[in-house]
Amino acid sequence: MPQAQPDRGRADPSPEALQEFLTGLAAEIHARADWGKVADYIPELADVELAQFGIAVQLADGSLCHAGASEVGFSIQSISKVFSLACVLGRIGEQIWQRVGREPSGSRFDSILLLELEKGIPRNPFINAGALVVTDELLTGRTPRDALAEIIHFIRAAAGDDAIHIDRAVAMSEQATGDRNRALGNYLKSYGNLKNPVDYTLGTYFHQCAIEMDCLQLARAGRVIAGLPGAPSILAPARARRITALMLTCGHYDESGDFAFRVGLPGKSGVGGGILMVAPGRASIAIWSPGLNATGNSRAGAYAAEKLAEFTGWSVFG
Repeated sequence: MPQAQPDRGRADPSPEALQEFLTGLAAEIHARADWGKVADYIPELADVELAQFGIAVQLADGSLCHAGASEVGFSIQSISKVFSLACVLGRIGEQIWQRVGREPSGSRFDSILLLELEKGIPRNPFINAGALVVTDELLTGRTPRDALAEIIHFIRAAAGDDAIHIDRAVAMSEQATGDRNRALGNYLKSYGNLKNPVDYTLGTYFHQCAIEMDCLQLARAGRVIAGLPGAPSILAPARARRITALMLTCGHYDESGDFAFRVGLPGKSGVGGGILMVAPGRASIAIWSPGLNATGNSRAGAYAAEKLAEFTGWSVFG
């Protein structure tokens, strides 16, 4: 007997209705002018113009709706952790969970406290310590250039766009100011949970975070996470489900629970102001506004995510 499908409420909006909504949302966000503060601890990000907002939504029927500064490139930062995790799961599968956990942290993304309490096993792959372990695994047995090439190749294939690249200036800026991440790397090394030289892993990680994309590219790349029809077959559905579960529970650091409560969709933020969000089987959403709130997530972006979820009725909770 076929399995009953869950009732997901009202029908999805048409591309035309969604486009009209996004255009109005961009105008509303500019009128609100509640931008937050750019990530000024990374010098290259400190110079980004604050009052910007872009959004793109890739629908299951192939339509791509967008508004605002959706074609302005930005540093994806921690959103890259979604793609590096996808690469590692493809490479070694479930073995990665011997080195990193799957629980929400409730702490800042660069906190060392839990790492000490839990003897060098990061709480999840989306906090910085956990992402360093994932990058270290991807680097093992290869050069940093080869590891970065795998991440870039995956993202380009997912987005169908070979123009996606690393912003070298941002990578160098992070390398020059990355003392907290360097401390995390050395702490992981002291517990035997970093296989490669700390500088190799950190250098690879800084360049990974400096990948530049715009909202259109990111929404297209998210198709493989959302499991949309026509997405490239580069990520097994079972692994996509693992990743979306972690995005929901851990994707916004110590604000993950509040984001899940308000929005109801898996999302991953980055301190460049981006958010990658998915409505599984329905849409891949990219939002960008560089001003951050106190927890390091895009202030206008989080507002937009909540408004989009209200308009569409999309939620993993039915």
